[in-house]
Amino acid sequence: MLGILGGTFDPIHLGHLRLAEEVREALNLAVVHFVPSAVPPHRPQPALGPDERLALVQAAIVNHPDFIPDGRELERAGFSYTVDTLKSFAAEFPERHLVLILGMDAFNGLLQWHRWQELFDWAHIAVASRPGAVATGEAAALLAERRLRPEQLTRQRAGGIVALEITRLDISATAIRTALDAGRSVRYLVPDCLLNPLQAYYSDPDSGLNTH
Repeated sequence: MLGILGGTFDPIHLGHLRLAEEVREALNLAVVHFVPSAVPPHRPQPALGPDERLALVQAAIVNHPDFIPDGRELERAGFSYTVDTLKSFAAEFPERHLVLILGMDAFNGLLQWHRWQELFDWAHIAVASRPGAVATGEAAALLAERRLRPEQLTRQRAGGIVALEITRLDISATAIRTALDAGRSVRYLVPDCLLNPLQAYYSDPDSGLNTH
């Protein structure tokens, strides 16, 4: 099975990486693709540009053999709709079962997504929640209707939901940007390899990001 973790990654941080690692292990995923969104339809535009965010993702996961940076949404015009991304993955990897990885907050808003019902035609969904986070409203009903155990995911091509509790890491990309804007340290919030590029960018946004 192939995992897909999308997001603005504005910037990518240790919470993203730990989430992906715990879901990868729990579901025995072969790889996890990190897919930065170009034009997210449900939130403000990212502070960092698409090329900068992809470069940070590449640098953050370069030493993990099972994590793959994936820029396919940056190559598409218009909004970065997840259903289009899943169709792209299914066409490229027809032999793989796909698992879309979401946090509980994103899952609770799933029914407001563009053509959300079609997501289940192409993939399973893994909902990764921190202790105490729960599905609510229509999302809770959807989870109850489609819930599978992890070992059941390989028995059908798509359409299931598996809920996983993961380590609570309250790391916020917004808080990281705020700290960088104020000249404060973000050590232990992002991978060490991103400290200098991020600090350099926020001190001089016109300089671009150098992650080498």
